[in-house]
Amino acid sequence: MPARFSVTPPLRKIIHCDCDCFYAAVEMRDDPSLRGKPLAVGGRPEQRGVVATCNYEARRFGVRSAMAMAQALARCPGLIVLPPAMDKYRAASRQILAIYRDYTDLVEPLSLDEAYLDVTDSPHFKGSATLIAQDIRARIADTVGITASAGIAPNKFLAKIASDWNKPNGQFVVRPQDVDAFVAELPVDKLFGVGRVTAAKLNKLGAYTCADLRAWSMLQLQHHFGKFGASLYGLCRGIDRRPVDPSSERKSVSVEETYVTDLPDLDACRHELPALIEMLVKRVRRVDAERHIHKLFIKIRFDNFRRTTAECVSAHIDLTQCHALLETAWQRGRRPVRLLGVGVRLEEDEDALQLGLFAELTPDI
Repeated sequence: MPARFSVTPPLRKIIHCDCDCFYAAVEMRDDPSLRGKPLAVGGRPEQRGVVATCNYEARRFGVRSAMAMAQALARCPGLIVLPPAMDKYRAASRQILAIYRDYTDLVEPLSLDEAYLDVTDSPHFKGSATLIAQDIRARIADTVGITASAGIAPNKFLAKIASDWNKPNGQFVVRPQDVDAFVAELPVDKLFGVGRVTAAKLNKLGAYTCADLRAWSMLQLQHHFGKFGASLYGLCRGIDRRPVDPSSERKSVSVEETYVTDLPDLDACRHELPALIEMLVKRVRRVDAERHIHKLFIKIRFDNFRRTTAECVSAHIDLTQCHALLETAWQRGRRPVRLLGVGVRLEEDEDALQLGLFAELTPDI
């Protein structure tokens, strides 16, 4: 098994570009009076809204993305809150993507404001990924009026970490010869797929840095973390074989609703389910995913913020199955529900799954 990592992967030049506090940056561009003031874009606090993005002035008060807006206002009473203007953000995103594609066809968008670029074979700047990243960032500033940061590295995992290194409005390069030393010092919670739960487990086992983790064999990691252990074995050595995929396939389609007033019991959840299913059907049709449905799932977040997901194999959206999954999920908490969602998981190409290092990554909750 360890032999799969013994072959040196082909050297690539990968850039990860990430716009700085994107939604807030667009708002400050359009209204310069907002600059220098703490700003958050997101939902209204009285409707249980959350922070989608905040600027760096707000972050100094401890405000962060995904925080409840009410909590953000408690930390920063002078916080300016604006509702999202998605049409405006999408227009800026289209401009940015057009800039990326001037340098390479290998662009993999991750969201409206970030993307991977493979510039290995790009003719621009004599193939210098560092100069390409600098030029892209300058063009985004001139054309779109906001700043972006970039990471340059031999693979996606390292490029994404590098893009955070000199934020905001900066870039950082991890050269091939520096990969081993750079990764060795990284805390384990920087590894792709390692969240709070897995990081705590690794720390408990004595692994705080990637250097610590390298002392573990592949079998030991698989014993403790299952199939994800193989990914950990490669990642702590700086190995990531994932290609930049311009046609990255959608893995799921879902809809969800956070309720202003908690749904008090199972019957109340059942009452809301048909409307969610109707929205899901429309969304699945809109993205032409009906033929690829593989699983059906229900997601619940209870009033104590604990969440659970129940799913089953299904080739279509079935109301009866949804009701059964809803009951299964609700019984795990048996308390008022803050958020209810329904979705489908789509079939993936089995050959592609076998090739990717991250094919079996287990998301950390």
